[in-house]
Amino acid sequence: QVQLVESGGGLVQPGGSLRLSCVASRSIFSISPMGWYRQVPGKQRELVARIFSGGTTNYADSVKGRFTISRDNAKNTVYLQMNSLKREDTAVYYCNAFAGANAYWGQGTQVTVSS
Repeated sequence: QVQLVESGGGLVQPGGSLRLSCVASRSIFSISPMGWYRQVPGKQRELVARIFSGGTTNYADSVKGRFTISRDNAKNTVYLQMNSLKREDTAVYYCNAFAGANAYWGQGTQVTVSS
C-alpha cells in the first residue's frame, strides 16, 4: 500500500509557475509509472504527465513544452514543474502511483490560474 501527499498548489497569474510535489509513504524505486492527473468539475480526470522508473515520460499534448515531471527516488517524491500557466490549467491535481496491480491516489491539490 502507498499513501501519497501532494503539495504546492495555489493561486498564480497567467504566465506564472508552480511546482507540485508528491511524497510517497514508502520507496518509489519500484513504482512505475507515477504520474499527475487533473480534474475540473463536470469533467473526467485526465492524465497530465507520467514518469516510468527508467525515466521515460509522457505528457498530455496540452502541457508539452510547459510542464516537466521528474522523480527523486531518494526522497520518495515526484514533482511537476508547471511553467507558462494558462487559465485552462486550473484544476485539482492528483498524484497517482501504480504499485503491482493497484492504483493509488493522493487527496489532490488545487491549482488556480487567474489574474
